[in-house]
Amino acid sequence: MLRTSVAAAAVAATSLVGAQVHSKPVIEVFSTAITEAEVNQTARGWCDAVLAISDAYQKGGYEAGKAKAEAVIDTAYAFDFGPIAFKPTYAVGDETFRTTREGAIAYFVGPDPTIDLYRDKKLGFTTYRHWVKCEFKNYVVQLFGNTANTMGQVILTDSNGQTAEPEKTWTFIREMNGDVRIVLHHSSAPFDAR
Repeated sequence: MLRTSVAAAAVAATSLVGAQVHSKPVIEVFSTAITEAEVNQTARGWCDAVLAISDAYQKGGYEAGKAKAEAVIDTAYAFDFGPIAFKPTYAVGDETFRTTREGAIAYFVGPDPTIDLYRDKKLGFTTYRHWVKCEFKNYVVQLFGNTANTMGQVILTDSNGQTAEPEKTWTFIREMNGDVRIVLHHSSAPFDAR
């Protein structure tokens, strides 16, 4: 009787293994391709972030602006994976290329007034004017699977109705968790040969 039970159990186990091997596999497709819609959504998010940082600074000063900028940088940029290729519009000298999170914070809100980290003691991009409107206009969008490039303009309007139109080049990457984040940010002023 015991031999029959053992034999029956062995046959049942063999059938179970055979059923697993011969059944259809579970297929999951991991698409890391970035779409044009996602590129546009990320650019709109960047514009919204600029307005939020500027507003936080206007209402709460440097510390409020910096806190908002840090949250934006940690969400929008991929600094947690390493340096970012980051070039502000009017940066010069040693501060031209800012590959660190701290350099990006200085771009948005200016250097921390309590430390001597940067020679340029000017206010940041989002704090020297109170930006109230931000739009983007892409002239080129290149989709390369899990990365994408854009080149165009960001049109900003301040609380006095004055505009600025810096030229932006961005490279985005899709992370394995699905997030699309910035790994290259290059900004320049329109060229004036006069």
